[in-house]
Amino acid sequence: MKIVRRDFVPDGPGSVKMVPDEADDLWLAYNLIAEGDSVLAVTVRKVLREAASGGRDAERVKLKLEIKVEAMDYDKEGSVLRIRGKNILENEHVKIGAFHTLEIELHRPFVLRKEVWDSLALDVLRQASDPTASADLGVVLMQEGLASIFLVGKSVTTTRSRIEASIPRKHGPAVAGYDKALNKFFENVLQAFLKHIDFKVVRCAVVASPGFTKDQFHRHLMLEAERKQLRTIIENKSRIILVHTTSGYKHSLREVLDAPNVMNMIKDTKAAQEVRVLKDFFTMLSNVSYVGMAFCRNQLGHAMDQSMLRLPMKEWLSKPFSSQMSSSGQNADVVTRKKYVNFVKSVKASGGTAHIFSSMHVSGEQLAQLTGIAAILRFPLPDLEDIEM
Repeated sequence: MKIVRRDFVPDGPGSVKMVPDEADDLWLAYNLIAEGDSVLAVTVRKVLREAASGGRDAERVKLKLEIKVEAMDYDKEGSVLRIRGKNILENEHVKIGAFHTLEIELHRPFVLRKEVWDSLALDVLRQASDPTASADLGVVLMQEGLASIFLVGKSVTTTRSRIEASIPRKHGPAVAGYDKALNKFFENVLQAFLKHIDFKVVRCAVVASPGFTKDQFHRHLMLEAERKQLRTIIENKSRIILVHTTSGYKHSLREVLDAPNVMNMIKDTKAAQEVRVLKDFFTMLSNVSYVGMAFCRNQLGHAMDQSMLRLPMKEWLSKPFSSQMSSSGQNADVVTRKKYVNFVKSVKASGGTAHIFSSMHVSGEQLAQLTGIAAILRFPLPDLEDIEM
């Protein structure tokens, strides 16, 4: 995210002008903008003009509008953030109070105004403007007859391609058909690899699978690169890493991110930190009593009152609303959001670390399967189990 201008007071009002450079930036903007904020951007709107014949003609006009945010929608596949609200900027074509939907796209500037830039908003803004935070990892996750290509960014994991093929059984008279079908499958995966994985962007590309499928595809990849003189593969073959996983489905992405050879390549990124912290949390969860853990706001509040909180982990979930999502971070009401801000401030003040996970990464999805918020305590609290979740 390119930050063009900052004009705000921490814990006070102000505005920031920014330009999203990549899909991750739109997701961060989605988490940064809240209901009640205002957003200023150039947009297009259909307006009616008087025609010479006396009728009225519809015309699409480019204009600048500022709207009071009422709802948002993030289109991950289309890389578009849609913001709906009422216009608050006087304009000859659009009345004040008229509804409009702004579409924020890549490389298009916008201005965000908030009444309060609290610590959570400042953390997201800091993360958005940090060029070293991006994971930029390409992953081919596969098994015989199925392959998916993912791009793992600092906040968003996107599925770029899915390849499926029917592979005959390897034994008996069908063996000739097996080899032919497998080679065709590998060729389709290779074409998707070349289309979606850009070594000018990604730090490394991972080929992962159970069994030997990854090794067979890697051999096919290298042979075809030499035969067709695919320079992008030949010049970056040292950046193609093989990883064993238990399946070729998306949930095995966490095994990829947890692999030592992958972790060494992305160890300084937010995505890697989330995986590492969550792994430590589940390791402790399997080795210690539940009285050393907190799993909801009520338990966290009690632990904080006892000054026992050491390492909280919070899943900052967004729309669509649900009972859990609406009580987590960004989309909560003002009172609830202030409670989360106080959680984070108190933990940092006591020397702890607060981690805000992305719900668009596998680690965030895994945390959300608990309650979306959890903590490791300094000392066990025996009465914690009696507190309602």
